[in-house]
Amino acid sequence: MNTSSEQAVAASSDNSDYITISTETIRTSPLEYVFPILQWAPTYNLALFRSDLIAGLTIASLAIPQGISYAKLANLPPVIGLYSSFVPPLIYSVLGSSRHIGIGPVSIASLVMGTMLNEEVSFAKERDLYTKLAFRATLFAGIFQASLGFFRLGFIIDFLSKATLIGFMAGSAVIVSLQQLKGLLGITHFTSEMQIFPVMESVLTKMKPRLFWVSAAAPLTSVILSTLLIFLLKSHVPTEGIAVGRTLASLQDYQIDGNKEMMAIGVMNMVGCFFSCYITSGSFSRSAINYNAGAKTTVSNIVMAAAVLVTLFFLLPLFYYTTNLILSAIIITAVTGLIDFAAAFRLWKIDKLDFMICICSFFGVLYISVQMGLAIAVGISVFKMILHVTRPNTMILGNIPGTQIYQSLNRYETVSRIPSFLILSIEAPFYFANSTYLQERILRWVREEEERIQKTDESDLKCVVLEMTAVTAIDISGIDTIAQLRRVMDKRSLQLVLVNINGTVMEKLSKSKILDSFESHGLYLTVGEAISEISSSWRSREP
Repeated sequence: MNTSSEQAVAASSDNSDYITISTETIRTSPLEYVFPILQWAPTYNLALFRSDLIAGLTIASLAIPQGISYAKLANLPPVIGLYSSFVPPLIYSVLGSSRHIGIGPVSIASLVMGTMLNEEVSFAKERDLYTKLAFRATLFAGIFQASLGFFRLGFIIDFLSKATLIGFMAGSAVIVSLQQLKGLLGITHFTSEMQIFPVMESVLTKMKPRLFWVSAAAPLTSVILSTLLIFLLKSHVPTEGIAVGRTLASLQDYQIDGNKEMMAIGVMNMVGCFFSCYITSGSFSRSAINYNAGAKTTVSNIVMAAAVLVTLFFLLPLFYYTTNLILSAIIITAVTGLIDFAAAFRLWKIDKLDFMICICSFFGVLYISVQMGLAIAVGISVFKMILHVTRPNTMILGNIPGTQIYQSLNRYETVSRIPSFLILSIEAPFYFANSTYLQERILRWVREEEERIQKTDESDLKCVVLEMTAVTAIDISGIDTIAQLRRVMDKRSLQLVLVNINGTVMEKLSKSKILDSFESHGLYLTVGEAISEISSSWRSREP
């Protein structure tokens, strides 16, 4: 087996109950890459199993009611939710690399599937067809996920920004909670649509106009009392919301391959659909509980699956008597935790555009549809990314007195301008998408500086310094733009200087022969060096 000295080891000799994995990249054989369980299985011991057993039984207590409830959310029979909490975790435990992720049905995926399928086929009228479509949708979702991982395209998921997800999950939580009013209020004829207006219309028109509260009083009272009880005990039952996957891995100082994880989840859904399972993924709540319960490896998922299997064989008839009220309450309790007011307020304080993305995602889900809400938010996120690429930041730099440090004039009060110099920092790669804007913006900075000098009667502008530390890449359009700027500066009798050019950028500029025009006083390593040498050359020319 081809491994490095940094490979994960289990300290069985000193009865250690954990596995340590270095942050260094672990070299594994192809078989170990496909089946990560082979990396740690040879060193697995009883102490590790004891921790995984406790964690597995703990998450099973959550997975069983959630599996039934989320299947209801996807308009599927409850038993399918249990199947989906049994087969996929077993497959993931062999193929997955995260030790703490809890696999099973999740509320958002269940909501999206239920919404999309119900738009095509009525689950109430064509139950068999609806169920078959759910399995096929799961198969194709698995193929898509596995393909993204196989072709190393996992970066596409990064287009779902945090602001998008905050708004999407909050909107989905509200919609899911409103849909559960059917179970809480005992309404028999309820809309299958997910928008807020149809839901509220059903609530207001389908209830009995008189004394409807009598039939609803008992279940509502139980929900209110249980919620109040949870609130009162909250300070005595500390829980920790931990993001799935990479976040949990970082807390234990190990790394997971995002593309490998996507392949594992894709394969698990592909195989699962042939065993009457619908789409599953890493559950936020189960993963957090799995982590806090002390899980050490994916064996905790195997233990959970075993507990679900016991339920399927021996305890399933008991769940026949589970009322819609209980299932609705479970769903509401699970999804309300997805509403993160603190994160939304933080977005407002830090980035107003991110907050707008969050709000658009929230209201899009709430008033249009789950899919369109997410599409709108992703569209705005992509627009924001394009905006940053095409309109990169540029700023004027000045010197901090007594130092060779140059910082933004707008950010530091002590920074002062250097007479006869305009020092500009470009904070983005030089691409075809922004080259025209950067050229216009630099020339506008020059015009504004000349106008300012005229009003203040300072020394004439003689040199424009482009600080290029953040220019990590450049293409032919960027190169041509620099050449054009050089010609424009020559016509205006201004010297153009480039400072701290990245190695890759320098290589491309050198191949283009553009550096020949800068001669000996056009390229410098630091702004301080450029200012010092150019100022000295000016003084030497004075009579």
